[in-house]
Amino acid sequence: MTNTDSMQRSIRKNATVLGLFAAITVAIVALIQQGTASRIDAARAQAQLQALAEILPAGSYDNNLLEHTLVLDDPLLGNRTAQPAYLAFLDNRPSAIILPATAPDGYSGSIRLLVGIMADGNLAGVRVLEHKETPGLGDKIETSKSDWIYSLTGRSLNNPPSERWEVKKNRGEFDQFAGATITPSAVVRAVHKALQFYDAHHEQLFASAIASDQPEDLQ
Repeated sequence: MTNTDSMQRSIRKNATVLGLFAAITVAIVALIQQGTASRIDAARAQAQLQALAEILPAGSYDNNLLEHTLVLDDPLLGNRTAQPAYLAFLDNRPSAIILPATAPDGYSGSIRLLVGIMADGNLAGVRVLEHKETPGLGDKIETSKSDWIYSLTGRSLNNPPSERWEVKKNRGEFDQFAGATITPSAVVRAVHKALQFYDAHHEQLFASAIASDQPEDLQ
């Protein structure tokens, strides 16, 4: 046997060993992913539920919000694509809804929001999902940076009157931030539009739930 034949056999053997090792590694990774996927999904769902629960008052609903959703795509909500809304029930009766909304005119781009509205039309709460506003200025829309967004809680479509749904610098009802007016103004307008949407469509949003004794998944 020549040195060339020996080298070729060695190369083939090494290639086979490496191939088997790669196949075994892929199989192990696949098994690990399969085994942990359900736990990851459960953890993600729990985190999402906790985020939604921050918006609605404790005791205001008794259903799993992730199981009662509908997909909305309306210009008033400002979203670029259809987004899920979450329906809340208490004793099988509609109690609130959490709407997805986007303020397209933030200082540094769009601001994605969740707007919680009680069945009576009062704001349960508003939270920011995503933004690119200036740190130290516009980021005060986050609850971790400021309590400003809590000033929206309890408001409604006509409280304040329509012309007062603005920051004070623009002759409105709500405080602006020192050195930052565009960001809070954009959020206030987006929330007002979400309230307008709810006022126009609340009967339709809850129609199938009201028609049944047990709420069904409306997605």
